Order: sequence, then C-alpha cells, then structure tokens
Amino acid sequence: MTPRAIEVSAILPLTEYVKVRAERRRQISEIKKNRRLEVGPFATFYFESYETMLHQVHEMLFIEKGGPAQIPDELAAYNPLIPQGSELVATVMFEIDDPVRRARVLATLGGVEQQAFIRVDGEVIRGVPEDDQERSREDGKASSVQFIRFAFTAAQVAAFRSGAGDVVVGFDHPNYGHMAVMPQAVRHALSADFS
Repeated sequence: MTPRAIEVSAILPLTEYVKVRAERRRQISEIKKNRRLEVGPFATFYFESYETMLHQVHEMLFIEKGGPAQIPDELAAYNPLIPQGSELVATVMFEIDDPVRRARVLATLGGVEQQAFIRVDGEVIRGVPEDDQERSREDGKASSVQFIRFAFTAAQVAAFRSGAGDVVVGFDHPNYGHMAVMPQAVRHALSADFS
C-alpha cells in the first residue's frame, strides 16, 4: 500500500540526495507524464501522489539548504497534498508566460478554485480548495497556483477504476468554462491513488 504521509525517515540526507538527484528527477519526470492534464488554454492539473510530494520535499531541501531544521516545515506543507485513498489531489497551475496578460486573465478568475470538477460516469465530484490560505483576493484576482482536493465515494472510485465511459475534468467558472477528457493513461495512473 502507498504511504499516506512522508515520514522523516524517508528523507535522504542532502549528501545522499545529491548523488541520486539526476536519476530521481528522471524517474519523477516519467511518473508525472501520466499525472497531468491540460484544461483549456491556461490551466494544467498536476495530480499529486506520495512520490511527487516526496520529490518536492527533497527538491526544496536541496534548493534552500535548510538542513534538518527545514524538514518539519516541508512535511507540514506537502503531506496534506498526498491523496488519502478515496480522493485525488491536484495542484492546478494557470500558466501564462506574459506577465501583463497573466495579470489580466487572473483578474477575471476570482473563485475559480471553487468551480473545479471531475465528472465520472455522469456524476460530478466538486473540487474543494485547500484552506491553508485564500486563493482569490477580495478584488477578484485568482492565484496562479491552486491546490484542489476531489473526494470520491466508493461507487465513484469503482466507476473511475472501471475504465468505462469518459472522465471529464474542468471548470464551470463563468470566465473559464473549459473541460478536458482524461486520457486512459492518466486515468490508469491515477487509479493507483485509490487504495
């Protein structure tokens, strides 16, 4: 069974991580290929897992060089994004290279984090944003990064895993009403999150 939380014992010392970093990055790149889905012109759903979050913790420790004192903060930040067996968890990024255009588009997307969904076998699973901080400002500007959890019932998990019909991921926001059909390879990879 996949672990549901990263323990301190799973964290490699920096000197050890440096030795395996290139190979780890190659491996995680392969894993992530089937854990992402573009929805509309700007949004990409990156579905998280124990492996993606363990990699993220190692990378933060590598970049920031905070040593053992940094570990508790990283675990507190990334453990909540690990699926707990009956859910999918996504980091949703609105990726717009041009800063002027990015600001203009995000200014129209306030509340978008409340309007994400996954539709499985005709049933809609509403996304619930992480409540660690406000993701839309009072002036209506959305953050370019959103963390969204999708809680499934047992029947919805079974329908997702069956491979039958389409799984649709999208938003029903008035200014970003986009959807995408989840490819079978992504659906298959994400099925492992339900266990």
